[in-house]
Amino acid sequence: MITIASLIVFLAFYTLYYTSKRAVLSYDLGFEKWMQKNPKQTKIIGLMLLLSAYAMWLFTQSLGCGTLMFFIQLMTVGSLIIILTPLKKINSKLLLALLIFVAVTELYYN
Repeated sequence: MITIASLIVFLAFYTLYYTSKRAVLSYDLGFEKWMQKNPKQTKIIGLMLLLSAYAMWLFTQSLGCGTLMFFIQLMTVGSLIIILTPLKKINSKLLLALLIFVAVTELYYN
C-alpha cells in the first residue's frame, strides 16, 4: 500500500511539474505533450492524485504519522523530479525497475 501511495505521489508531482511554464520540459512520450497542452485538466488530475495518495497514507498510518510521511515523501520526490528531469535521468524503465524492487521489498518484510 505504501508503494502504491509513493507511486501516486510521484505521478502527481510529475503531472504538476509539466504544467509549469518555467520548467525545462522534454517531450519523450505522448502524454507529456498532452499535459503541456491541457494544463487545467492536468492540474486537476495532479491534485486529485495528491489527495488520493494522502488518503492512502492516512489509511496505512495514523493522522500525524501519515501526514508527516506524506510531506517528507512529497518534498523528496519533488526535489528529485526538479533536479533530475531536466538532466533526462528519469525514464520509464528505471522507474519500473525501482517500483518492482520496492514492491518486492515491501511484500517480503511485511
